[in-house]
Amino acid sequence: MGRGRQKAKHTKVARELKYFSPATDLSALEKEIGHASDSDEYVDKWADLYPDDEDEESEATASA
Repeated sequence: MGRGRQKAKHTKVARELKYFSPATDLSALEKEIGHASDSDEYVDKWADLYPDDEDEESEATASA
């Protein structure tokens, strides 16, 4: 196969891949990742281990 035909074939495949958008099953993806849909997304589970920044600042000014 000549270089021109080979390049045309690669261009065709690249174009098909670029514009191909399969339907995404988001519920199956959610199950695969293991994300519970009713969980609190923004809860900091490590917040109790460290003091707040505001507490540190008020302690520093109180001792000065």
